[in-house]
Amino acid sequence: MANATVFMAGTILALLAGPFPSAGQTLDKLQLHKVRADELAYRGKPAIHLIQAPDARGEDTMAIVTGSQLQDGVIEVDVAGSPASGAFGEARGFIGVAFRVQPDAAKYELLYVRPTNGRAEDQLRRNHSTQYVSFPDWPWQRTRQATPGLYESYADLQPGVWTKVRIVLAGASARLHIDDAEQPCLIVNDLKLPPAKGAIGLWTGPGTEGYFANLRITAR
Repeated sequence: MANATVFMAGTILALLAGPFPSAGQTLDKLQLHKVRADELAYRGKPAIHLIQAPDARGEDTMAIVTGSQLQDGVIEVDVAGSPASGAFGEARGFIGVAFRVQPDAAKYELLYVRPTNGRAEDQLRRNHSTQYVSFPDWPWQRTRQATPGLYESYADLQPGVWTKVRIVLAGASARLHIDDAEQPCLIVNDLKLPPAKGAIGLWTGPGTEGYFANLRITAR
């Protein structure tokens, strides 16, 4: 099968795409950090399946994409997240993309979604469908307490269903688009870490069965 494609002239890195099992789907393209991973087909797509490692502590749990160094540009990926069997009651299927990840995931920015919130009957839960956090100093608890509603928003989501995520990065700003929406559902104009190149991480939160496909990274 064809390898993951790197278009050097256009500074585009395409991974997790192509006929199953393409080289872009293989685990040798990923550095696992507090997660377990395997390759499988999920809802008609070749995918990387991630869950937190049994002994994981904290929420810096991701598969870091080897060779992905990005400061400004666009990250696109299909994600599907749902609460794992036997997960704790507050599990929401947390899944997203970490960016500007520094070595050993010591620092990173993160945009993620809570799929079970998207169609909840509780409006407050719906308002918490998407989230921005910055590790290690700005976890979701601190952002929600210090600036209620500023780093969260509503998006129509469903657990376990493929959702297209597009993140546009420029300096201190990030914009999160869901599916093919032209307008972002969440805008962050004050990313907490200074702009710097870093890796891309496929992130999954506690109690989540996470799936990723069709990752595409475009530098600007």
